[in-house]
Amino acid sequence: MPGRTRIRLIEPADAAPIAAHRARDADAFRRWEPDQPPGHLTAAGQAERIDRLLAGHRAGTLWPGVVLADGRVIGQVTVGGILPQPHLRRASLGYWIATTAQNQGHAGRAVALALRLMADELGLHRVEAGTNLENLPSQRVLRRNGFAPYGVAHSSILLDGSWQDALLWERLLD
Repeated sequence: MPGRTRIRLIEPADAAPIAAHRARDADAFRRWEPDQPPGHLTAAGQAERIDRLLAGHRAGTLWPGVVLADGRVIGQVTVGGILPQPHLRRASLGYWIATTAQNQGHAGRAVALALRLMADELGLHRVEAGTNLENLPSQRVLRRNGFAPYGVAHSSILLDGSWQDALLWERLLD
């Protein structure tokens, strides 16, 4: 149930559940995400990744979170590229939900919670996101959370061996 969805800052202990989801869902996410290094699907690889994410958090450039349902890690939400300067105050948003928890409202709720965090805690004004042109479920999540498409980034990401376009989304937070 989406009402039980929460987000919190990622922790080193999240490496094993994230790795388990990513390994199981590797084929399902291949269409939407770039190739990863060999160790990415392991708990050790995720632990290294979490260390880098937390270093970015300490530097103030990102807020890496996990999505929880009934207290269990089911995905991630990341506020990246944070520009807190008074004349910019913007960031980008990325997220994923494990296939075992999809189509239950968790992605929409996690995005809504991230938007609240960006406005209330991070003091941001604008958020951007990008989706593959064919990723209709993610586009629905963004649209339901008040995002509007504003352009196409041509050949912006290498996915499964070919350059893909991305649909760009934006939302003002205040």
